[in-house]
Amino acid sequence: MPELQPWRNPRPAPHLPEIQARLRGPRVPAWLRAWWPAVVWAGLIFSMSTDTFSAEHTGSILEPILRWLVPSLTKDQFLAIHYFIRKSAHFTEYFIFCLLLYRGVRGERKGWRWTWGLAALFCAAGYSVLDEIHQAFVASRTASAYDSLLDAIGAFAAFSVLWMWFRWRRSARETEIAASRAPLA
Repeated sequence: MPELQPWRNPRPAPHLPEIQARLRGPRVPAWLRAWWPAVVWAGLIFSMSTDTFSAEHTGSILEPILRWLVPSLTKDQFLAIHYFIRKSAHFTEYFIFCLLLYRGVRGERKGWRWTWGLAALFCAAGYSVLDEIHQAFVASRTASAYDSLLDAIGAFAAFSVLWMWFRWRRSARETEIAASRAPLA
């Protein structure tokens, strides 16, 4: 018979899953995981509507870079490139914003729903209008309905890409299922 050892704990050491269950930190709510990228992006858009990102300030940063790349760049060429970059930024930032809004609206659910896509599109378009109204109150910025339209076009392009992506995935999945059900010859 083994000798009793009173200094030893008779209970066996806990297994790793037992310890992990007690050590898990607080879970981040699902709605926060879904929405935080869109909220951060909206803040970034808001900050880009301030004086810091006015045409004068972005031009003073972009011009030396472009003159270093293309020393023979004329003032008119620079203005055209600067204009194109600024308008491309409008399109791109709202393209990304609509994607992130769709992610937030969809949450943990899968697939495509027209209501989710339209909600993301209309939220992005509405935010673009509010963004232009905000720019009307910034001294070095000007509000433009055309910029808001360009933002909405960027959001619509994202909406279209999402619809095509999910349609393509659905048809690929259906083809795969049909192929798995086909009898072997």
